[in-house]
Amino acid sequence: MANLVAIVGRPNVGKSTLFNRLTKTRSAIVSEEAGTTRDRQYGKCEWCGKEFSVVDTGGWVVNSDDVFEEEIRKQVMIATEEADLVLFVVDVTNGVTDWDSDVAMILRKAKLPVLLVANKVDNNVQRYDAAEFYKLGLGEPYCISAATGSGTGDLLDLVVEKLQVSGGELIEEGIPRFAVVGRPNAGKSSLINAFIGEDRHIVTDIAGTTRDSIYTRYDKFGFDFYLVDTAGIRRKNKVTENLEFYSVMRSIRAIENSDVCILMIDATRGIEGQDMNIFQLIQKNNKSLVVVVNKWDLVEDKSQKVIDTFEDAIRNRMAPFTDFPIIFASALTKQRIFRVLETAKQVYLNRTTKVGTSKLNEVMLPLIEAYPPPSIKGKYIKIKYCMQLPNTQIPSFVFYANLPQYVKDPYKRFLENKIRENWQMTGSPINIFIRQK
Repeated sequence: MANLVAIVGRPNVGKSTLFNRLTKTRSAIVSEEAGTTRDRQYGKCEWCGKEFSVVDTGGWVVNSDDVFEEEIRKQVMIATEEADLVLFVVDVTNGVTDWDSDVAMILRKAKLPVLLVANKVDNNVQRYDAAEFYKLGLGEPYCISAATGSGTGDLLDLVVEKLQVSGGELIEEGIPRFAVVGRPNAGKSSLINAFIGEDRHIVTDIAGTTRDSIYTRYDKFGFDFYLVDTAGIRRKNKVTENLEFYSVMRSIRAIENSDVCILMIDATRGIEGQDMNIFQLIQKNNKSLVVVVNKWDLVEDKSQKVIDTFEDAIRNRMAPFTDFPIIFASALTKQRIFRVLETAKQVYLNRTTKVGTSKLNEVMLPLIEAYPPPSIKGKYIKIKYCMQLPNTQIPSFVFYANLPQYVKDPYKRFLENKIRENWQMTGSPINIFIRQK
């Protein structure tokens, strides 16, 4: 079960620097500007063999002074609702501010572990200054310097230790998990209710704490899977504003715990930036995808031309990954919702497609010979053999070449497209590796 760690704190205390340090990325959202690109505020961190997700709440702040503090306060509330652990970052060079005290008050009430992180501790004198933060009532401040990395190893040891205490849930293995994700008001709740509405008694809720994703077992009409909820089966939290940040926090949890993501798009609004953020989360986590264009009953012109235009628009926005099913449905009138389940099941099976080595070579090698990788610096690249890797989460293929470093992404996409043309892998991501032969 994936754990979620949220980094909170007021602006410019070094949250983004710490985020980059933990996720080993240089997403470089270390700018003065608030509201930097959305998808970069989420990453994965691995330490001592344990993997968890990190969310930097700083990037979702509205950039204007009057709503500024109120906005961040809301972020902190949401973070405490959704995360398993909070890293509260303070700046040792500024000491305790009123704002820090405010946030500390919210965090003291929250029923989850909080680590107080004193950042920008670059010398021993500043270590003594950090003692001032004891008065926030959150225990010992852990001194680090996110910029140089000093102290972050000890901090991570502590994070992993705290996360191991929180237990997981009893979920049967080998049963597919479908998550319904999408922007607020795209119709997620309606779809889930349409699935499980009538025969409520066949539904079992296996709930951990309120913060965990809830799994609803669905076994009727020949289907057997878990619905991973991001919508409203759980209690509606008190947070009503700031829906965008909230839906991303919720989606992260649900996407990570699922096999297939059913992405809901509102037919009356088309594909929007927030849909793209969620799509990027799905891709980052290598999950299979089914796109459902909901509220189709509200569209007046349902001609084939309109459908084609809509499909093209969606695939263009989500390129280069375009091999996924799109279903036009209405959760309200239950139009085509059965088809959504059938497609999700098929897409789940596509993840497990196995291609025999001899068949793969028989089909792919002539194609590679006809369209070899472009030569670089006068060197010709030869691919002589390929195979599918066994026991991988998604279909993964390895191609053995004499100069693997010269095979670039466009050619890998060519190989992926040819595999998709010859074998049924719609909706599932594919990994292509080029190795030294």
